Amino acid sequence: MHRTYLFAPGNNPRIVRKAFETGADAVILDLEDAVPPQDKTAARTFVAQALEQHRAWVRVNEVGTDACRADLDAVAENAHGIRIPKVESAEDVEWVASRCPGLPIICAIETARGILAAPEIADASASTYLALGGLDLRRDLSVGMGTTPLLHARSQLVLAARAAGIAPPIDSVYGQLDDDAGLQDEAEHARSVGFFGKSAIHPRQLPIIAKAFTPTQSEIKWAKNVLDAFARAHQGATTLPGGEFVDAPVAARARQILDRASS
Repeated sequence: MHRTYLFAPGNNPRIVRKAFETGADAVILDLEDAVPPQDKTAARTFVAQALEQHRAWVRVNEVGTDACRADLDAVAENAHGIRIPKVESAEDVEWVASRCPGLPIICAIETARGILAAPEIADASASTYLALGGLDLRRDLSVGMGTTPLLHARSQLVLAARAAGIAPPIDSVYGQLDDDAGLQDEAEHARSVGFFGKSAIHPRQLPIIAKAFTPTQSEIKWAKNVLDAFARAHQGATTLPGGEFVDAPVAARARQILDRASS
């Protein structure tokens, strides 16, 4: 699992080249929202060329459109994976998967219909990750900024992913480039409700996101103390010196924290 996903507009060769030098865990070359209609054909050509030299995801245009068909024809051979926008059904996932068999797929949930269909989307055989498309979802729901309006939507995606046995969902981009505190708050909130990883629209956002999804030193210390106490208790229920109860589920959570700290 990756902590940072950096979007790069597929019609801008300079930004695409720089995207692979930023240290992002994953790069998503965009053929959808960031590319105006008149630039789509040229963008496909350039993205296809970039994929011959670099490992990247590609965000294609909306499922079922001629633009999406053209995107997949151009990039499916060399893309690391495909990000589908505005997924609203398992059929959307299968439509793409049938045109790029075997490729990992990120299913972006960006509408109310998508949120309600999240369990079936996550359960589709080709679904690798769910991702929140927060900017479009806020527009679709006519809700304001902050974490509270999308709390239910985020929780729905976390539950759907977990029930389907796939990795935790990926959080949305944060659109305010000059608001580091807001980005940090949103990333930490997403992690706290069960997300892992977040998309970025600019390289300056990457360190903040990476830090938010990396266990803190206090979390690591707590996890080690839990596992030490659990081992001393021969895998039985026990308590930490401060009185915190420890049993098998608490120990499993501690192991998860240490696993993520070392990844």
